[in-house]
Amino acid sequence: MLKRAKEVLTIEARAINQMMRRLDRDFEATVEMIAKSSGRVIICGMGKSGIVARKIAATLSSTGTSSIFLHSAEALHGDLGRVTAKDIVVIISQSGETEETLRLLPLVRKVGVKIIVMTGNPKSTLARHGDLVLNIKVDAEGCPLGLAPMASTTVTMALGDALAACLIDRKKFKKEDFAQYHPGGALGRQLLLKVEDIMRRESSFARVTAKTKVKDVLWTITRARCGCACVVDGKHKLLGIFTDGDLRRHLEEGAAVLSRKVSEVMTKNPASIGKEKLAAQAFDMLKSKKIDELPVVDKAGRVVGLLDVQDLLKAGLV
Repeated sequence: MLKRAKEVLTIEARAINQMMRRLDRDFEATVEMIAKSSGRVIICGMGKSGIVARKIAATLSSTGTSSIFLHSAEALHGDLGRVTAKDIVVIISQSGETEETLRLLPLVRKVGVKIIVMTGNPKSTLARHGDLVLNIKVDAEGCPLGLAPMASTTVTMALGDALAACLIDRKKFKKEDFAQYHPGGALGRQLLLKVEDIMRRESSFARVTAKTKVKDVLWTITRARCGCACVVDGKHKLLGIFTDGDLRRHLEEGAAVLSRKVSEVMTKNPASIGKEKLAAQAFDMLKSKKIDELPVVDKAGRVVGLLDVQDLLKAGLV
């Protein structure tokens, strides 16, 4: 079994290497044509080629190139209405002679689109009618029966990935752009979620003045149901933070600490974060400084909220 598995993987790896050496100006022209297009990329295929076409379309769409899959047979029964003259049609067929695909050719030509052909037979009917041809020929499939497409589908998918990667470069597509298409995923949360989106506001965090007595600060913290109090001046600018750790450090004074001003026992010049910063940056600060809370400030340095590690947990960032 291992021998057979290694055989198949070797055949597929060799096929990709051969295709890599065959890349030519038609590939470069394909990248430029798609990058400059104001329409979508319509990728067509039948059978296993159709499954690969669907995957390539999904990859392109998620990386900034609007693309849809169009089943070659379904296109002949109404779905051709999805195609407009602004679009680019990519047709995948290993043989280049698939009946449904050939019947589709004159119809998409009538719409006025450019056609890119991905085929293992550069002399096929399909290749002769393409504006650009990408050669996906393989010498062997890897199937013991010589029937099921294996290396050919691997090569086609790899070429689709190469095309998507080049378009990412060509369009200067960034991580932030990727996040826009994946707002529900972990990466989307890391790149889109801001501190102000999840911070505690108003009555949900404790904010006291420097002259407030410790006993009153404790009551404010309890009422706000948070783990600390932000100490501010008359303009709400951050002076310090009072946490349960500060309280424990002064408990040797006994009840006397409760009557002291919070400014005398607070942690001065604490770490803080701007409300416009990414929540992921806040998490990095909490982790590196080994703290659980961060005062949130606006651009003027005024305290407008509090971020607790529990807030990051609820947001799915931890």
